[in-house]
Amino acid sequence: MSDNCGTVLVKDERQRMGLGSFKALGGVYAVAALISNRWQSRYGDTLAPEELTSARVKDLARELTFVCASAGNHGFAVAAGAQLFGAKARVHLSSKVPAEYNHLLTEKGATVVQSGTDYEASMAAAMADAENENAVLLSDSSWNGYSDIPSIVMEGYTVMAEELRSVFAQQDAWPTHVFLQAGVGGLAAAMTYMIRTSWQEQPEVIIVEPTAAPCLRQSSEAGGAVTAIGPESNMGRLDCKDPSHIAVAVLAASGVQYIEVSDQAADDAVSALDVLGYPTTPSGAAGYAGLQEWCRENESIPNLRPLIILGEAAL
Repeated sequence: MSDNCGTVLVKDERQRMGLGSFKALGGVYAVAALISNRWQSRYGDTLAPEELTSARVKDLARELTFVCASAGNHGFAVAAGAQLFGAKARVHLSSKVPAEYNHLLTEKGATVVQSGTDYEASMAAAMADAENENAVLLSDSSWNGYSDIPSIVMEGYTVMAEELRSVFAQQDAWPTHVFLQAGVGGLAAAMTYMIRTSWQEQPEVIIVEPTAAPCLRQSSEAGGAVTAIGPESNMGRLDCKDPSHIAVAVLAASGVQYIEVSDQAADDAVSALDVLGYPTTPSGAAGYAGLQEWCRENESIPNLRPLIILGEAAL
């Protein structure tokens, strides 16, 4: 689409796998990978992808319960993966998560547990739940001692970067700037890693965070993961005060910039995108809000071709 910030390229993830957001790539993929790992550990052979939905694999998957905390979309993806492959899912939601997600999750067969008043509280509850019930904690964030599973989730997100690389290489027309919205940082780090290691032409990468939760920028400045302090944000899926340690490390090595957007800027971006035919939420529009803020702060650049990720559908 055309914009006063140049020709804006849009990666539209609102209909990914019929689940409404890019998170489908991570949660469903991780469930499949973890079931495959369990099968290989028990029987010694590697599953072909088409075997994952077979009766014999579902017999094994029924033994597994995947537990996670979610601001909405990650839990939905985990629930969808568990339902598809025959496992069980239990999703912890804070009171800040829109009630619509309760219905979406139960439709996918998940058990929903109301846990705390913010994402951090729901994460603590999910961790305790998984330990007490001998379930599999499937988080999209990482911390000291917990990195293998979130790295699998992030591996799923890399599909987006490869899809984009293929198109840009065919067209021989690359973006000059990429704006990546971030909560704990899984998407931002996965995309940035792939951009830096596989794209022929290197863009500027700008990480967009809510002003209420700039945990990645603050971690970058501190030289390691730190907790951000701030009020609640209307960008609920990005309102995460504790960053993924994997994301902090990847972004520190990748030459990125950071920008913050206010709740009002996110609302304005939603309105602008709705007029253009891209209905979304403040979380989904955050990359576009970041682009608008960046254009206000920087001089006009000839032949500017920024790329944004439209992260989720409107609820």
